[in-house]
Amino acid sequence: MKVFTVLATLLAMTLGANAAPIATAEGPVEGVAKNGVTQFLGIPYAKPPVGNLRWMPPQPVAKWTAARKTDKFGPTCAQVTTLGPFAGPPNNNEDCLYLNVFTADTKTKRPVLVWIHGGGYFDGASNDYDPAKLVTRGKLVVVTFNYRLNLFGFMAHPAIDAEGHAFGNYGVMDMQAALQWVKRNAASFGGDPNNVTVGGQSAGAGASSALVVSPASKGLIHRAIYQSGGYTPFASKDTAEARGQKFAAAAGCNGPDIAKCLRALPASKITGLAGTASAISPLVGGPLLDRTILPRQLIDAFQSGAFNQVPMMMGTTRDEGNFNAGITQYFKPGRTALDENDYKGYLQRTYGGNAGPGGGLPAYAKTTMDTVAAQYPVARAGAQMAWDSAHSDAMACRGQYTAPAIAGHAPLYMYLFNDRTAQTYFPKMAGFQPLAYHTADIPYVFTGYHGGPEGAPIVLTAAQAKLSDRLVDAWANFARTGNPNGASDGPWPRWKKDGAAYLLQDAAWATQTNAEFAAAHNCGFWSKILLYK
Repeated sequence: MKVFTVLATLLAMTLGANAAPIATAEGPVEGVAKNGVTQFLGIPYAKPPVGNLRWMPPQPVAKWTAARKTDKFGPTCAQVTTLGPFAGPPNNNEDCLYLNVFTADTKTKRPVLVWIHGGGYFDGASNDYDPAKLVTRGKLVVVTFNYRLNLFGFMAHPAIDAEGHAFGNYGVMDMQAALQWVKRNAASFGGDPNNVTVGGQSAGAGASSALVVSPASKGLIHRAIYQSGGYTPFASKDTAEARGQKFAAAAGCNGPDIAKCLRALPASKITGLAGTASAISPLVGGPLLDRTILPRQLIDAFQSGAFNQVPMMMGTTRDEGNFNAGITQYFKPGRTALDENDYKGYLQRTYGGNAGPGGGLPAYAKTTMDTVAAQYPVARAGAQMAWDSAHSDAMACRGQYTAPAIAGHAPLYMYLFNDRTAQTYFPKMAGFQPLAYHTADIPYVFTGYHGGPEGAPIVLTAAQAKLSDRLVDAWANFARTGNPNGASDGPWPRWKKDGAAYLLQDAAWATQTNAEFAAAHNCGFWSKILLYK
């Protein structure tokens, strides 16, 4: 009998057993306990943004009384789903404003990490991230969630913007609604509502920085983590509305009631006009200056101190551009090696006038791409390495430019993920060498991250698992105290202009001065090139 009981217990731990219902402000939820983590999946945090609520600020969800089973992820937000290992999951829908809570102890008061998925504000999903190690080893409560994407989440049009509500930044407003939910309910799951870290990677990092500079986030955020992002300028209202007018025309919405026509469009029509992750439509944008949610340009807010002055942790991977180059090769016919024309195409898209799918800021001089090509020539090491180096150095130097603005008002810790042995979910491709690419650091913090539901989960080596332990400890320390250093670890220096300024995240766990970092990434060159507004 005892043997049966033990086996039953082990089976329940592996497969998951129903957990006792938890009371939230909206109604009770019943999660699943699995491998030491109790997870509550698919909790609605706002009404479905459909029909007349499309392109409206998120509205409070209707309350319920019976225990709601929360054992499955909710639908992910509407997006294109035909992009191989980089695709979003097939179960996507406009009805997508759901969040997930992961906890190991509902009785204690633990720091809360609210994680925002990446995907260029175009695609992605919260269910790609398994925070089990952050919960069990890091002793955090972790919340992930979906937010409106692409044209559903970031669209401005004069007809809608004149309705009198906050406009354009619907995805950012969703994030703030999720943070408000955390403020109301974190304590029920063992979380401290007064110790909330917001963090994300790529667009999730950009979203985190948008939340930090938004006046509407006041009191909701106490720390922030930016992994490989957080520097992108916001579009102007005029640029965003011009995109929106082109979108309305392409959708066939003209005449006196454009807003009604747009809200009546089938979701499939809108996703069709958004394009694909490998060819995003120029109709699609991201966060914009709207006077209320985001009233100031990002760099202006940081330089002036007009932001939520919380401790921040910020960094990039050593080879950010390796991912961008790999994606391009992945979608080439035959996946042939990158050549000079591919590299020139990247430079044109990035520095050839108004950069980005939808144009707008920053507007580089037409000669900029030639200047970058001369500094990073194909003849030196081939097209992939020219692309990789140009993109990676620019990302690193954006962070260095932004650092003194932040550090003048709030504690800042900078890093460079430096493990060039990182495993990859790219297939083998001619001439392509994976390095410490954009997203390579995610599996070290989130268990088995795979980059998309069709990609193979990454299993770390023993050496990589040790680095993962250090990163999880640092993330947890930072969420707990605002300082990534623990009693038995370090030293990760607080950023300063002179002296040690960066932690290199690899087995050596060494530091680098600001001057050494600038020299390694050619920041003297990029200081004359990069634009921030």
